[in-house]
Amino acid sequence: MTHVKKLLMLFAFLGQFFALTAKVKVEKNINYTAVNDKFRQLDVFYQKDITKAKDVVVFIHGGSWSSGKKDIYWWLGRNLARKGVVTVNINYGLSPAYKFERMAEDCAQAVKWVKEHVNEYGGNPERIFLMGHSAGGHLAELINVDPVYFKQAGITNPVKGVILNDAFGLDMKEYITNAEKDNSYYDFLRTFSKDPVVWEKGSPLHYVENSKNAHLIFYGAKTYPAIQIQSERLNKLLVNAHVSSELHVIPKKKHVGMISQMVFGSNQLYGFILDFLKRN
Repeated sequence: MTHVKKLLMLFAFLGQFFALTAKVKVEKNINYTAVNDKFRQLDVFYQKDITKAKDVVVFIHGGSWSSGKKDIYWWLGRNLARKGVVTVNINYGLSPAYKFERMAEDCAQAVKWVKEHVNEYGGNPERIFLMGHSAGGHLAELINVDPVYFKQAGITNPVKGVILNDAFGLDMKEYITNAEKDNSYYDFLRTFSKDPVVWEKGSPLHYVENSKNAHLIFYGAKTYPAIQIQSERLNKLLVNAHVSSELHVIPKKKHVGMISQMVFGSNQLYGFILDFLKRN
């Protein structure tokens, strides 16, 4: 293929991308608490037409509770927004400066902000869905099932449904108890302490009886065994409790690939998500 053809293909792709995203607006680095702090900021992706209230997805990024930031996932916000979903990407305090409890508190405060302000961006405050990848999936499920976090934020749980993408740490007590004593193990101890009682406190699977809202659960066929096992456990517990839960195993995907595939707006996960929103 000649350089000219390659350039023409690139321009065609860029033209299509910008055409699709032209109707999407973004408000960046909004403080969701009274403190001006980059770890407590969020971005809102929404369509210019805000006359009709749309579903809302709050995305919590992963990164082993010690890394990551909302800005990396701008493409997720844009992809969902151009499909008609107001999307809010959030930051939260990270380890080692903060323990998981503070991270969950931050996430709950961000959801509170969304509940109070998303109507300004065409979002329906009665239709807020949480979505998280990896450690972000853990935090999404934790604030959903442990009532202490929304109580501390001063609101009742406003979450309509939860979308978990290769969520890590749904049972941190089980994981830390059985994990190899490698660098990741000691990183997790900095986030969850050395106390097994605290590990259980930080394990969403130990609060499943509190969950009444619908779940959409993904994991990769080649992801970490702990994620596969605990995602299956969560789905089974929800189904047995007569809570709507839908599980999809994505062929050939490893942990990082489960989120990076969503850079493409045509990825199948978006279809599953839109269908989930429509049905709930």
